[in-house]
Amino acid sequence: METRQLECFVAVAEELSFTKAAQRLYAVQSTVSATIQALEGELGVMLFDRSTRRVALSSAGKVFLPEAKAALEAVARAREVVSDASAGLRGSLRIGTLTSVGDLDLPELLGGFHRRYPLVDLHVTVSTTGSTGLAEDVRQGRLDIALLGLPESDLAGLDTRLLGSAPYVVVLPDGHRLGERRSVTLADLAGEPFVDNPRGFGNRIALDRAFDAMGTPRRVAVEVADLRAVPAYVAAGLGIAVVPDLRLLSGVRTIPLDADGLVWPLTIATRAERAPSPAARLLLDLISDGEFSIAVPVRD
Repeated sequence: METRQLECFVAVAEELSFTKAAQRLYAVQSTVSATIQALEGELGVMLFDRSTRRVALSSAGKVFLPEAKAALEAVARAREVVSDASAGLRGSLRIGTLTSVGDLDLPELLGGFHRRYPLVDLHVTVSTTGSTGLAEDVRQGRLDIALLGLPESDLAGLDTRLLGSAPYVVVLPDGHRLGERRSVTLADLAGEPFVDNPRGFGNRIALDRAFDAMGTPRRVAVEVADLRAVPAYVAAGLGIAVVPDLRLLSGVRTIPLDADGLVWPLTIATRAERAPSPAARLLLDLISDGEFSIAVPVRD
């Protein structure tokens, strides 16, 4: 059994498509298919149920998947240890981040990390499903570390460190009936159409749950992935917004939200069941030390 066979198997299992797996591995589809067939022949089982319309893991494939991932992680860790001993820290670090994190200077942090460990390749990504997608990528080993904005109840399976938290503010268009208020409650906003991030984003989850708890589910009329785009949609009369006060909004009226206990947390997360890789551990140390003036403009 070869490492490449395991890599192909995991890619197909996660993508549930030989075509997408081939694209992910920068290989041709016929090579991926042949590799999987050779692995199945070696194991004596079918790992996938194939049809003309879909690819699905077989019962044997479902059992084999976590073992294949563990084996690949063990190989990667062994390579890192050998590389560290022979030529300094090297390898790769997969980092997930949010589309908006206030003034947290991630490029400055990673620049400082790169100056210390130039042989480590850095891969920075965002998720179309926000913090929820990033958290799952960390749990499944697809990311080494991620910045998240999820409520604490959604952090199972992760080791997290709180970097700070921010209160929520209400964003209103000109002339809104609540525009002169000094603060606004969630009850004041019942029945309003909202502009918000898509489902899966931490702030969206927190607000949906808060309104559901009041028995007044809200209607999100417009979804935008970038928090900085919210003011334009509110100003256009498409709805109001409740967002974390990350000092990203300009040219728009904001009013503090009066909601005890409702704050947006910024955490950094790694996988709970495995120790962080050497590169991830060193990045966490840099964040803790604050050596590169990483400013997190959020309030505890």
